Amino acid sequence: MQLLDVCELIVDCEHKTAPTQEEGYPSIRTPNIGQGYFILENVNRVSEETYSLWTKRVVPQPGDLIMAREAPVGNVAMIPDELRPCLGQRTLLIRPDRAKVEPSFLNYFLNGPHVQGLIHAKTNGVTVAHLNMKDVRTMDLPMLPPLPVQRRIAGILSAYDELIENSQRRIRLLEAMARALYRERFVHFRFPDHEKFPRVASPLGEIPQGWEAIPFEKLLASMTGGDWGSDQPTEDESAEVCIIRGTDFNEVACGGELRVPIRYIKTSSLKSRGLRPGDVIVENSINAKSRCIGTTLLVDSKVLTRIGREAVAASFCKVFRLHDPRLAPLVHLHFRRLRENARMEYYQNVAANGIGNFQAQKFVKEEHLILPKDESFRSKLIEKIDEIFESISVLSSKLSNLRQTRTLLLPRLLSGQIEIATERGN
Repeated sequence: MQLLDVCELIVDCEHKTAPTQEEGYPSIRTPNIGQGYFILENVNRVSEETYSLWTKRVVPQPGDLIMAREAPVGNVAMIPDELRPCLGQRTLLIRPDRAKVEPSFLNYFLNGPHVQGLIHAKTNGVTVAHLNMKDVRTMDLPMLPPLPVQRRIAGILSAYDELIENSQRRIRLLEAMARALYRERFVHFRFPDHEKFPRVASPLGEIPQGWEAIPFEKLLASMTGGDWGSDQPTEDESAEVCIIRGTDFNEVACGGELRVPIRYIKTSSLKSRGLRPGDVIVENSINAKSRCIGTTLLVDSKVLTRIGREAVAASFCKVFRLHDPRLAPLVHLHFRRLRENARMEYYQNVAANGIGNFQAQKFVKEEHLILPKDESFRSKLIEKIDEIFESISVLSSKLSNLRQTRTLLLPRLLSGQIEIATERGN
């Protein structure tokens, strides 16, 4: 059978960019489609009017699937009950025929190794991997198992997805706790026994007595750029490394699927730019519409263990290395706060072609951390934030293991290697 045989419809997207706004309906583009799930952080939003125009062909419904036709080609995710999206560029919508296939099973099946192999076979050798609508509609499928078996397989995999979602939710809550604690203690100065510290004047306004405003340039041991190297080893570029880009930060930090590229750089560059625990990577330059400028990744030992090899930041990132690595969580949270209150735009220079650059030199000269002068008191205030980030790191590692187990289980279930028991009589 072909894919179209088990679907009510397969519909292409509008071939133009939807006008966006801060609030509204999510416009699902290819970066928002993972393998079986949506990535909605920084998703584009559209108005009611744009949503109506972009859904004239078909209104996406819960249980429909959205597939990426490019970058990353072939990724599929299923629309959940609470989401009302429209299709962004280079995507397509698949509506399963529920009399023939369980939508959640088809979601897993299309992301499985058999179909992904078919997709990549069709796009190999193409300069930009791209799926044609005809190739999607006429994609050959093996005989699917009966509906009760499909539902059982989908139920097993959904249980893993629920554990993954719960872990992600806990990570988001912990991050929110860390941001709130940073604001309370280091911005509003409401720390334990803060009443005992009278406020004194400073160039940044009133701060607690015994505290000081330290410029970022004094906190930094170094601020280096990243590297990009070559995709094949050469005589000069022979050190194999993973390259971490700004678009990878969320997946790396939250136990997501690692899609960081492996490239080759000079050994000397690895020595000077190789990442260490306590580094903070800052996205330095990217298309301004993606709103990634100034996002950060806090590097710890578990992140580097997950990557499993030497790593450097991409060439369009900056790496902040501190004299005191214990302050790295505060630097990370300071960046998060600047992005939340839009001050990051002050450090962003947007050229005529729409490419923004984080003005790192201006940032390190003008931004400060306000900290207690007393080292033991400073450590005591940071301790709770450290504990939160350690919990996030442990949870991210567990989440990564869950994803790996699910990835190993998926092809075995879909191929019938693992026998599925269903209710008696089914």
